[in-house]
Amino acid sequence: MFSFCSEFWIWFRTVEAGWAGKYTDCMHAHAPQRTSKILRISLIATLVYIVLLVVAGVRAHSLALLSEAGHNLSDFLALLLSWAAVYMQTLPPSTTKTYGYQRAGVLAAFVNALTLVAIALYIFWEAAHRLYAPVNVQPKLMIGVAAAGVVMNGLIAALLYSGSRDLNIRSAFLHEVGDTLSTAAVIAGGFAILLTGRQWIDPALSIAIGALILWSSWDIIRETLNILLEGTPRGMDPERVAAVIQSIEGVNDVHDLHVWSLGSNSHALSCHLSIADIRPSESEPILREVNERLRQAFNIDHTTIQFEHVVCDVTHGCVLPVPDSHHHTH
Repeated sequence: MFSFCSEFWIWFRTVEAGWAGKYTDCMHAHAPQRTSKILRISLIATLVYIVLLVVAGVRAHSLALLSEAGHNLSDFLALLLSWAAVYMQTLPPSTTKTYGYQRAGVLAAFVNALTLVAIALYIFWEAAHRLYAPVNVQPKLMIGVAAAGVVMNGLIAALLYSGSRDLNIRSAFLHEVGDTLSTAAVIAGGFAILLTGRQWIDPALSIAIGALILWSSWDIIRETLNILLEGTPRGMDPERVAAVIQSIEGVNDVHDLHVWSLGSNSHALSCHLSIADIRPSESEPILREVNERLRQAFNIDHTTIQFEHVVCDVTHGCVLPVPDSHHHTH
């Protein structure tokens, strides 16, 4: 335990130094390894705290602490998904998995979110039962365990903050911030029970925490379903994507445009571009400029672009040439 705490403190001091502008080059060169180690330490710390919450919740008869264990489980799964995503990014595609294993993390997130919905519903059921049949809780134990949680979650959030520019790490960071706030609410509830003796405060806090779990789970379910159904990535407007492409010199028209996500932070695009009837070697600069613009403006790295030199029509995704007397405008 002492070596784990020492390692945790060393990493916190490293991040703190990084915010001050030190070790910038070193951190940039070893960013994936460093991020992976931070996530592993965070996973171990969160798992230990979940066990502590369950044991303390049973001993204190506190549904709020048990609910907080469920909330921390959502954070654990979010950290696990982030760590898996960092690891999977290093795996090369294969002949059977030409896109790699990015969808595996999305599928795991979907299943985990459904599990969290079940946990939230159970919390609601148990809280309603305790509102009608109050159970005496031990507020001092609640306060002590929750205080340890605020410190732990705050340190993890500080560690993740240095990598919050990455969307994957940012999602885990936001989970930890939310968990820190909900754990602070448990401390306030423990003091309220200690001062007033009103036992209904514990199940009321549980309902609030369960609602937070449900809200977080719904957001994950919606995003993972959108990725699995190959929907347009959140926050990305296909019309704006088409406008950016069409603004490039040499592009006459954009159609049959599709944008989807391979994983949580990896986007792909396919489209047909109408250009002048020029030699293939002359079209290379256009293709290079299109890919560069998509990468800079929309973080789209994987593209499949087809050049055309005739006016065409789109029928169920198939591009058909149109005679000159029947021009079609897209």
